[in-house]
Amino acid sequence: MKPDIRWQLLLAVTGLGLVLLLLSLQPQSAAVCTTRIPSGGGTFVEGMIGRPLTMNPLLSDPYPVDRHIANLVFDGLVRFDETGNILPALAEEWSISEDGLTVTFTLRPDALWHDGRPVTTRDVAFTYGLIQDEAFPGPERLRTFWQAVTIMEIDEQTIQFTLPQPYGPIFLAVARGILPAHELEDTPAAELAESPFNLAPIGTGPFRVPAGQDWAQAGFLRLAPNPDYWPDGTQLSDIELRFFPDAESLLVAYESGELHAANGFPSTMLPRLAERDDTRIFTSVVPRYTSLLFNIGETGSAPLKPKEARQALAFVLDRSRLIDTILNGQGVEFDGPYIPDSWAARPALMTSYSYQPETAAALLDGIGLTMGESGLRQIDGQALTFRLLSMDSPDERAIAEEIARQWRELGIEVQIEYAADTVEFRQALRDRSFDVALTEVLAPPDPDLYDFWSQEAIVRGQNYGGWNSRRASEALETARQLYPPDARAPHYESFLRQFDGDLPALTLYQHVDVYALNNAVQQAEIGRVWEPRDRFQTLASWFLNFRDIPVNCP
Repeated sequence: MKPDIRWQLLLAVTGLGLVLLLLSLQPQSAAVCTTRIPSGGGTFVEGMIGRPLTMNPLLSDPYPVDRHIANLVFDGLVRFDETGNILPALAEEWSISEDGLTVTFTLRPDALWHDGRPVTTRDVAFTYGLIQDEAFPGPERLRTFWQAVTIMEIDEQTIQFTLPQPYGPIFLAVARGILPAHELEDTPAAELAESPFNLAPIGTGPFRVPAGQDWAQAGFLRLAPNPDYWPDGTQLSDIELRFFPDAESLLVAYESGELHAANGFPSTMLPRLAERDDTRIFTSVVPRYTSLLFNIGETGSAPLKPKEARQALAFVLDRSRLIDTILNGQGVEFDGPYIPDSWAARPALMTSYSYQPETAAALLDGIGLTMGESGLRQIDGQALTFRLLSMDSPDERAIAEEIARQWRELGIEVQIEYAADTVEFRQALRDRSFDVALTEVLAPPDPDLYDFWSQEAIVRGQNYGGWNSRRASEALETARQLYPPDARAPHYESFLRQFDGDLPALTLYQHVDVYALNNAVQQAEIGRVWEPRDRFQTLASWFLNFRDIPVNCP
């Protein structure tokens, strides 16, 4: 049989076409590239100094770590910005009666607990009712305040507080985190500190605490982003807070790669962090400051009681040098009891205690504290010696030693007494067993300082230095009975004039917190961190993981 030439030609042409097609596709295949894009998942691990005792906003005041976590987990009715202005939180609006005795809050209708149940005024009334209970285990000052307040639920979204007299700082009182009544209603106030709720709380804040954790044993706590705060989701699955006993162990863990970030480093460790190529360092002023509190009461040193002596101690301190050399520049110098951002601050009213050793010497000479042959100031033949009380932490120890060195140049001998912990330090303040105390002050967002500087606070408050000024006390008392800032401001100006004239305390610097972040954390930007949750404002864009996808080559 003869071969069919037509079929052979057809097959040859088809084969040639396939070859040409493959050849034409080859360059296109070679033009396929890959690129890395963010991939969801992963746990962000952050270290901090200290560990929580109870994650309950009613009991967290004495404990920095507890306050920190409570801020991440709970919301109050309102919150404050860095200037002290009031912002909505669980409450969307509020009003004050004409006589100033009744403050009414309306809750957000969309507010939910982490378990999905709605937030109602029952929760608010329950929270403050716990504080009113005689058996409440928290600070006595809280109980005393709330026992004088009548609480009335108007409906599920509206609640009223009736006060015995107008009280401007009521908004600071209701900024405290609210507790869920459905979780704690069977818990007597006396048993609140031992409640299992404190180990796995349910709040309304930006992070929730997943159940089933034994963080007290494990040494870390996992927090999951609250979808109500990030409705479009986050790249990260959760964050893990790991707790360390001191700054050195925290730094070692960070350097070993155990942590993605570390929070709360003392400024003395900044140079060691700055040497790392894998680290971004974020700094932010925070509402804390360090000051020197003068004991001018009965237990204080007699030579310290003339204001000229305190002014001399202020003028001989080179605060700029202290900040630059001891704190590596991580501090902001200012004068007075209000941080610069506060709406009550009046820098122009305050004496600027710049470094003027000649002025300091002249002030001491003028009150009879003259230089003796030993090189020390003396009065009635006795050398002048002050007791300086300080906490025993890296930053505070270094600062206390620098202060002692600078005062020694003026002819004043300083005996530094270190408190081992906050309990011992607070007891020394209450006992007035100091001449000067190096104190760290958590600046309240409301400018009411009655509990710190009034005459009443000498006996029932925190006026540990015993400053006894009737005019300052009256100004503070009048200001707290008003609501609008512009009505309160003149009285705070009067208080500041008295404070500046008597100098019961000298502010050294506002704190600047140092936050270290490993470069493995992508697209993380951190601005001002006024409260702990602020550092997670851009959390939605943070990511740790990648995946490769094909793309056309450029």
